[in-house]
Amino acid sequence: MHHKLTYVQKIPVQIDTAWSFFSSPANLARITPPEMMFRINGGIVDEEIYPGMIICYTLYPFMMLPIRWETEITVVQKPFYFEDCQKSGPYEDWHHRHIFREIDGGVEMTDFLQYRLPMDFFGELVNALIVCRRLEEVFTYRRKRVEAILGSFKEDKNH
Repeated sequence: MHHKLTYVQKIPVQIDTAWSFFSSPANLARITPPEMMFRINGGIVDEEIYPGMIICYTLYPFMMLPIRWETEITVVQKPFYFEDCQKSGPYEDWHHRHIFREIDGGVEMTDFLQYRLPMDFFGELVNALIVCRRLEEVFTYRRKRVEAILGSFKEDKNH
C-alpha cells in the first residue's frame, strides 16, 4: 500500500533563496533531527542538485539501527520543484517532490511524499507503529529548523 503525506510551510524569503538552500544536499543534515546522526557518504554534496545526481547517506531513524539510503534526483525545474526517488534503502518505494511557489511575503514550500514499505502486512504494521510517526517527527523538526535558519513567516492580518 502506498502512503501519501503532504507538508506545507511558508518561508519569508525570495524563491531563489529557498531554492539555493533546499537544492544543496549539504543542508539536509542541518534540518534532520540530530539523534538520527544523518551523514552523507557519497555523491557530490558541494553543488546544486541536477537530474541524475546520486546521494548516499546513513542515518539512524530508530533504536540506533543504521540505515543506508541512496536517492537519485530525478527531476529538476529550477526554482520551482525537484524530485528524488530511492534507488536503495529501507522503502519498497520512495518518491519525494519538493515544490516552491512565490506568495506575498515569501515562498510556500510543499513536500509531497509517497512511499511503500516492503513485507506487506508486516510493513503496514511497522508503518503504523513507527514509520509514519517518525516521519511526522522529522518534518516537525524540519519546520522548526527551517524557521530558525530562514525565518518565521508572518501572516498579513489585513487580508
